[in-house]
Amino acid sequence: MTLSQVGAAEPPRTGPDTAPAAGPASDARNPAPAAGPSAPPAATRGDARSGPRTAWLTVGGVLAVLLALTALSLCVGAGEVGPARVLDYLLDRGGARADSRLALVVGDLRLPRTLTALLVGGALGVAGAQLQCVTRNPLAETGLLGVNAGASLGVVLGIAVLGVQSSYAYLVFAFGGAVLASGTVLAFSGGRGGGSPVRLVLGGSAVGATFGGLTGVLIVNSPEAYDRYRVWVLGSLAGVEGWTTLRQLAPVLGVGFLAAAATTRPLSALALGDDLARGLGHRPGATRAAVATAVTLLTASAVALAGPISFLGLLAGFLARAAAGPRLGRLTLLAGLVGASVLTGADVLARVVARPFEAPVSVIVALIGAPALIAIVRSRRTAALGMTDTAPDGSAPGRRKETARSPRPDVVLRRGALSVLVPRRSALAALGLAGALLAAVVVAAHAGQSDLDLGRTFRAVFGYGDRLDVLLVQRFRLGRIVAGIAAGAALGLAGCLTQTLARNRLATPELLGVNDGATAAVLISVTASGAFGAWWAGPVGALAAVAVVTVVSGGLGARGYRVLVVGLAMSALASAVIQVAMARRSLNSAGSLYVWTSGSLNGRDQEVATPVLVGLAVLVPLALVAARRLAVLRFDDDVASSLGVDPARVRLACLLLAVALAGLAVGVCGPVGFVALAAPVIAGRLAGPARVPVLGSALVGAVLIVLADTLGRVLIDGVEIPVGIVTTVLGGPFLLWVLLGRKGNPA
Repeated sequence: MTLSQVGAAEPPRTGPDTAPAAGPASDARNPAPAAGPSAPPAATRGDARSGPRTAWLTVGGVLAVLLALTALSLCVGAGEVGPARVLDYLLDRGGARADSRLALVVGDLRLPRTLTALLVGGALGVAGAQLQCVTRNPLAETGLLGVNAGASLGVVLGIAVLGVQSSYAYLVFAFGGAVLASGTVLAFSGGRGGGSPVRLVLGGSAVGATFGGLTGVLIVNSPEAYDRYRVWVLGSLAGVEGWTTLRQLAPVLGVGFLAAAATTRPLSALALGDDLARGLGHRPGATRAAVATAVTLLTASAVALAGPISFLGLLAGFLARAAAGPRLGRLTLLAGLVGASVLTGADVLARVVARPFEAPVSVIVALIGAPALIAIVRSRRTAALGMTDTAPDGSAPGRRKETARSPRPDVVLRRGALSVLVPRRSALAALGLAGALLAAVVVAAHAGQSDLDLGRTFRAVFGYGDRLDVLLVQRFRLGRIVAGIAAGAALGLAGCLTQTLARNRLATPELLGVNDGATAAVLISVTASGAFGAWWAGPVGALAAVAVVTVVSGGLGARGYRVLVVGLAMSALASAVIQVAMARRSLNSAGSLYVWTSGSLNGRDQEVATPVLVGLAVLVPLALVAARRLAVLRFDDDVASSLGVDPARVRLACLLLAVALAGLAVGVCGPVGFVALAAPVIAGRLAGPARVPVLGSALVGAVLIVLADTLGRVLIDGVEIPVGIVTTVLGGPFLLWVLLGRKGNPA
């Protein structure tokens, strides 16, 4: 899941508390208030006049830094060509351009590479600023429209299906996949028909997940494709040689920049709300479609030229908003300059930090962007940047807008002085889910590549029949079924706690750094022992990652979003380092690790699942106890305190429970995506909005893992698709169905 999923887009607010800094900047010309008692004093007016002056001074300072970095980029490289000789070539002094070596180093290598860094960085910066404004989400980033996932799928398709090998072919397929993904997002989100910011966010998340899952399917079945993909996905400007590729995409970049400039005024009006924008003569749906088109052209070209570079659009938009003020024109210009400066500086560092080798530029950008994001989130300006804790539809997780029907009364069971209140709807839902889990287990035990019929399968389950049948069912199938049930229940319960804690149905434990921390721990254990890590390496890494995130974020604080955002920043940084580590390993070792990082039950049995089952036996009752108090936190903190609940203490307890459960699940089957997201949503719909669906989420998670693993085993004859890839491919359409398939606008 992307960073944009934490700070969900919020609808425009009106009233005396609404300030321009709280949402996208506004350039709309409104009638100035008449002078009178409400007019600002002279000192305030002077401060207001100094604002634009300070902003333009900031623009000038960033431009000066950019020029210095450009000069440094031209003077640094593998060739021993210093600043004096570079200047001789640029000014053609003493016939310097006739020197073939100097022409190769400066004219054919450094000049096109530097110009590409400037254009790609500027494109990502402008796209990030525009996307943050149109979605009213300061955490939106340029992968929001599925561009990175589409480009990755295009490159892998070209490698695995058509056998392409040239950098130009990579460029073509990357650009085509990026445009296809963004077009699909626009189609699902409403396009020119008035798609809301929420639809853009959710549509991009869903399409990106599905395309990413399809990429995983192709990579798992093609070691050669994975070998080339793991190098391309790191992102680098090292492949820019000569002017050919830049000349081919420069017109597309130019159209993207012009489209972004043309949308500045209508986008500024859109910040006032759709109704006011219509009153000013603008069409909100057309404006969003135009911005999405501009972002697609800019980001697709950037990904095609340099590969997927995360954090740059997010970082540039944040810094520009903090420095340029609310006017969208200055903000967009400064975001482009900041993006160009950061990427150019990162490219220079990539050339010098690991000489004679070259570091991936995406890792350098992550090293710069993650601390910057953490600093911004921890600053006092966070509230002014529009951070929210509500779900995309403005409601707490599991609380669905329903009709004013009175619920059926709960059932009270009494025996003597003891009485138990049994919620009718939740109990019926739990019984139905238990039956569904039993059916899923039967299907999983029977399904497979062998020709066992149902009768032989049942006999083998109880140890009767042919010895090979018993070995196949009990040793292999039942073992991974038990492991899948344990991991799925843990993931579902962890997702329920996290979503309720964050008041955001898009929040999952992986946002806390669980997946990347566990992956890093497994990589360390593999490096230390030379064999695949034990089951406990994942939980230990997950707990260590969350401990670091909690310390860096300054604790839970009054809200849970800060921990989630810092977790995502740390995850992005860890992910970049993990990709580099896997790129440097042998193909066989990296391929097996990639299968695990995709989520797989292959080779897992009851022995591995036993610690998770023991953990569930302890943690599920604790979660049920915490659920009563956690349900109160779906209201305001003041209301919770008045009811005798300590919000900070409950958040800490639920956070520890969620991390422990998710860490145990990762230790069994690796980081499986979308189960922790989908299970609480399905359970909440079945059990109703009155209670936190703790038990239902665990049962739904177990059903999803068992069914997905079965589907991965039987879908392609002779090939096993990891369970995490299956859940990711199916998770995108599920996200669209649950959050976009309602009547009316989810926003």
